[in-house]
Amino acid sequence: MSSPMNTQVGRHLAGSGRVVLFGATGYTGRLAAEAMVRAGLAPVLAGRSATRLADLVAELAPFAPINAAPTWQVAEAGDQGSVNALLASPADVLVSTVGPFTRLGAPAITAAINAGASYVDSTGEPPFIREVFQTYGAQAQATGARLLTAFGYDYVPGNLAGALALQAARARGAVPTRVEIGYFVGGESFGMSSGTKASAAAIMLAPSFAFHHGAVITERSARSTSIFNVEGQPLAGLSVGGSEHFALSRFDQSVQNVDVYLGWAGKATRVASAASGAMSAVAHVPGLGNLMHRGLRSAAGDATGQGPTKRQRDTNTSIAVARTFDGVGRPLSRVQVTGPSPYTLTAELLAWAAAMCLVHPALSGGAFGPVDAFGLDALLRGCADMGLVPVKE
Repeated sequence: MSSPMNTQVGRHLAGSGRVVLFGATGYTGRLAAEAMVRAGLAPVLAGRSATRLADLVAELAPFAPINAAPTWQVAEAGDQGSVNALLASPADVLVSTVGPFTRLGAPAITAAINAGASYVDSTGEPPFIREVFQTYGAQAQATGARLLTAFGYDYVPGNLAGALALQAARARGAVPTRVEIGYFVGGESFGMSSGTKASAAAIMLAPSFAFHHGAVITERSARSTSIFNVEGQPLAGLSVGGSEHFALSRFDQSVQNVDVYLGWAGKATRVASAASGAMSAVAHVPGLGNLMHRGLRSAAGDATGQGPTKRQRDTNTSIAVARTFDGVGRPLSRVQVTGPSPYTLTAELLAWAAAMCLVHPALSGGAFGPVDAFGLDALLRGCADMGLVPVKE
């Protein structure tokens, strides 16, 4: 097992905090555990099954440095006390892959805030992302906790591409006021993990948001669509709430509008947008909303820890496209970043963020996007180590 991460950043430092991975035996959690072990982080693997945790530690231990073997600790998302016990000091880093986050994410982030520790998660759920920035962030400022939400395929690549596009527009002497981000998956058909399916079901009927006229506004999921040119092909995406809505205007204060689109529906994008509108209307009818939520959860299934094989992941690539515009709608710049498959990339990003939090414990309290957390140059270098790089056009 080899790691693309810079080993000087990834190495566990004597006397520093610990990295705790909550949800380690799930599909994304297991990939993140592997990435952390390769980086020498000596993670504490946490979850609800002692047997599965012990088995995972035994499986990963041979690949860890002698002085950085993984350990395990039992914690249950329904037991706040057990999650609180995962953290020993403000220098610790809690990485959570336990979802759906809108239903199960509160205990982990609450534990990090209470401890004044660093927190990183893998969510792609707009309602939870918004809560982190607008509610949990204020709580974290009071305790000194550092919150990094949505630190995976959704939505780090878009933040990286967006910041680079804004930087390129500024280099030309232009003033960018609008940013559009599109996410796509290249290669063969993309298979979702059981966790992704559960999260998708959780947010299907939940309100989403956008950043328009300098403010975050509420709108339904998949309210609008947009077309992006990706490697010569016009690809459509559905609007979705992401961390870019909160973070990119921090990078460039001239930004007044941010829209993020997810291009997984392909030719069915417009149909999916219309269907989302119909479902949203029905969900407001008394009694029918609860039935729809139960139906979507049932459709997602009860299986956990399942997802694409390594061979299947190796056939996919992650793609994010950012484009900027001035105040009258003229295009200014375009940046595309491409990297490994969404699940592989997410695992590497979680491990990298955890390592960076260990070596940068002085980051002030609050909720951060990827760029304002570590700086664009550091993010660009870290992503390049994972194979997420800008495409020359």
